[in-house]
Amino acid sequence: MRLFDDAVAAMPVIAILRGIAPDEAVEVGEALVEAGILVLEVPLNSPAPLASIAQLADALSGRAVVGAGTVLSAHSVNEVADAGAALVVSPNVDAGVVQRTLARGMVSLPGVRTPTEMFTAIDAGAKHLKLFPAEPGGLPLLQAVRAVLPDGVSVFAVGGVAASNLGPWLAAGAAAAKAARPKSRRRDLPAGRYGRGGFSKGANRRRGNTRRRRPNTIKTTTKRP
Repeated sequence: MRLFDDAVAAMPVIAILRGIAPDEAVEVGEALVEAGILVLEVPLNSPAPLASIAQLADALSGRAVVGAGTVLSAHSVNEVADAGAALVVSPNVDAGVVQRTLARGMVSLPGVRTPTEMFTAIDAGAKHLKLFPAEPGGLPLLQAVRAVLPDGVSVFAVGGVAASNLGPWLAAGAAAAKAARPKSRRRDLPAGRYGRGGFSKGANRRRGNTRRRRPNTIKTTTKRP
């Protein structure tokens, strides 16, 4: 879990490798790590997702966190754990999924949209929450509930968040945003836009600016001022 927290603190972006195939997984993963994005998610509705997870986990061991997305059952939790995943992401809250994930030593990131769902996930043991969909209307929701979330709980914005609006989300207390992969291969990544900073140089500047303004009412995985 420490590697996950450190990775998010270094770059508040999780790359969703939707539709990734095993024969391109390592190439894409290496390109993203080179760009500074250190948390990668392979949705289970991708082609041969367990094979992609296994290859990424092996190739990026110690350098990045590899997880599985769209995990809907405890059985799937066991499968992705056996493949080498360190993170389990779901679009919903299922206490059995959260508890099995934690029992297997992985980070749980259940999907929530309401305060009731947030506290259901927290009661199941989750320390990280996926606000999904983040747009429309998720930003004022986060601003409204951040004061009542327990200390140590972080929120990740998913759906409708991009480099252009990442700053306001971080300022509102989000620990990170998730974004679908923009390109499938290393050579397709635009030169000059993706350096060690992540999304883009502009997004990285916004991250640095908003981090100083982040309220202290919710503890996230990034460092407080």
